[in-house]
Amino acid sequence: MADDDWWLLLGFVGQAVFMGRFVIQWLASERHRRSVIPVSFWYLSILGALVLLVYAVHRRDPVFVAGQGLGVAIYLRNLQLVRRARGADGLRAE
Repeated sequence: MADDDWWLLLGFVGQAVFMGRFVIQWLASERHRRSVIPVSFWYLSILGALVLLVYAVHRRDPVFVAGQGLGVAIYLRNLQLVRRARGADGLRAE
């Protein structure tokens, strides 16, 4: 497999992981009969965005790099907010 083929495969894998987060969110929402964003959505968002960011850097695409870089920061912040809320809920329960 040529070097360019590996990069193309990496780009498709990143995109598949990134798209998978929507399937997870949809299934969780259907199960709860309301819109739900499970924590796994944010982990898949981060993983997919990081893989796509590596691919975008390789392609030297500044628009793609900026979009994925900002996305990673937002997804990390959302995980921080989820953890903080879970910590606050744990303190209230005691």
